[in-house]
Amino acid sequence: MDITIRNLEKHYGDVAALDDIGLDIASGELLALLGPSGSGKTTLLRAIAGLESVSAGSIHFGNIDATRLSVQERRVGFVFQHYALFKHMDVLDNVTFGLRMRKSAVRPPKSEIRRRGLELLDLVQLKGLERRYPSTLSGGQRQRVALARALAIEPRVLLLDEPFGALDTKVRRELRTWLRQLHDKTGYTTIFVTHDESEAHELADRVVTMRGGSMDAIEGPPSSGALPARGTHLLRSFR
Repeated sequence: MDITIRNLEKHYGDVAALDDIGLDIASGELLALLGPSGSGKTTLLRAIAGLESVSAGSIHFGNIDATRLSVQERRVGFVFQHYALFKHMDVLDNVTFGLRMRKSAVRPPKSEIRRRGLELLDLVQLKGLERRYPSTLSGGQRQRVALARALAIEPRVLLLDEPFGALDTKVRRELRTWLRQLHDKTGYTTIFVTHDESEAHELADRVVTMRGGSMDAIEGPPSSGALPARGTHLLRSFR
């Protein structure tokens, strides 16, 4: 799913959290939003998800204008830094939660929901742990459960907000490699937020550096068929 962002702004009173952001993200691309706290990277991610309303501008998923759509209508998979798993649910119920909460008209049969959940646990290398509870898992395992839950709804876009921030260095390094391999296998358009420069460059096809609510630089090859447009602050690009 291509994502097209044009002239996006978000204001909190007189403070511009996002200032005239424009960006083209190609279908299947893995894009990093890099920057310090307060740079606007998480606000941009939340705006794409529909968790944050915008003051001006537009967000398109393919040919769908998603700017005013609800989170549910956008169908995004969102992975938070601190997992946000349900402690009272086992691993399989956590993974399939989004499917089970669909309206009855579009909810798959219970057998299909279970099959899909087990398939995803196998994909994220947690086969056999479906009846465990989050409290019995390591940090790395919990983050894999959170990712499987995001994938279960078959999202148009996968969004990750500092997904490895709560993990120790060794586990973070292992999960970086695993996430890149998983992305290449699934092909989802993926955007992740990080303040770790080495993490951004190791994982992403392109890195967007943000500062003060604006895009400061884009590093990496231009996304396929996408050129800088009005509202896109493209200062430098590297191959």
